[in-house]
Amino acid sequence: MFDDASILVTGGTGSFGRAFIARLLKDYRPKKIIVYSRDEWKQYEMQTSATFESDKDLMRYFIGDIRDKDRLMMAMSDVDYIVHAAALKQVPALEYNPFEAVKTNIVGTQNVIDASIACKAKKVVAISTDKAAAPINLYGATKLTADKLVIAANNIVGEHDTRFSVVRYGNVLGSRGSVVPYFLSIKAGGDIPITDPRMTRFSITLTEGVDFVIRCFEMMHGGELFVPKIPSYRITDLATAIAPDARQVTAGIRPGEKLHEEMITPTDAMTTLAHTNHYVVFPSISSSDYTVDNFLDQRENHKIYSRCPEGFRYASDTNPEFLSVDKLCELVGDLS
Repeated sequence: MFDDASILVTGGTGSFGRAFIARLLKDYRPKKIIVYSRDEWKQYEMQTSATFESDKDLMRYFIGDIRDKDRLMMAMSDVDYIVHAAALKQVPALEYNPFEAVKTNIVGTQNVIDASIACKAKKVVAISTDKAAAPINLYGATKLTADKLVIAANNIVGEHDTRFSVVRYGNVLGSRGSVVPYFLSIKAGGDIPITDPRMTRFSITLTEGVDFVIRCFEMMHGGELFVPKIPSYRITDLATAIAPDARQVTAGIRPGEKLHEEMITPTDAMTTLAHTNHYVVFPSISSSDYTVDNFLDQRENHKIYSRCPEGFRYASDTNPEFLSVDKLCELVGDLS
């Protein structure tokens, strides 16, 4: 679907944005790719990198903030597909600067929605986080609100044909700000600080995240929240994989941090269908007949999707698949 299409990525200079755009350039023939972000230095680095320099005729670099609706409207002119990946994400910083998180993650997302509809984009996929499920910190709360705004946008498109969906997944292994680069940077010191030895997290690689988002563009009808089936890891196993000879020291859970992460709560599960490799959470309120029951009434869908059982919870501690120390060593080695 991306051949001869114009695609805009908010937060396009981030870890996901760069990987997604690199995949578009490798596997498709887009007409135009717009990188929308507010850091001119990261845009310069991207423009001059070997990955993107050879396709510079396809690339457009817009300096802009998603808080600025007018700038978004200008950037989205004649755009077909939008990936909304821009967000403020650092949990401690957002606890200290709460309204900045609201202005970017909530107001900024509504600006993306309004501009997408006004510019008649075809499909919009917003990138969410496991921290948006049953949130306990401001980052998670703003992302949950953003998810709700994106899903509800399908009810206000009117005569426009723009469709909105959300992709929610766990920690991207090795991405900027994640624990892997931190552990790698301090492993020679002899001690590795562990927040809590019981802690677990979901894990997905950048490649897997990009693959899943592309599949969701193909699958989406509008209104779904897609969740991939991905493995978990124990924080102690990750530390062992990175620094097997280091001493693991318990440092305590930081404010706003969970012991385990969830991606589907028992309440969400009531409107969730399971597929072999992903879950689909249907909107609890919809202006159309796009519901779990109607979806399952279609014979083909009934064969490949099933209802989640009552009380189902998709969480990192009860996940049936965990990464072994050996597998974590392999994944970390690929990032080095």
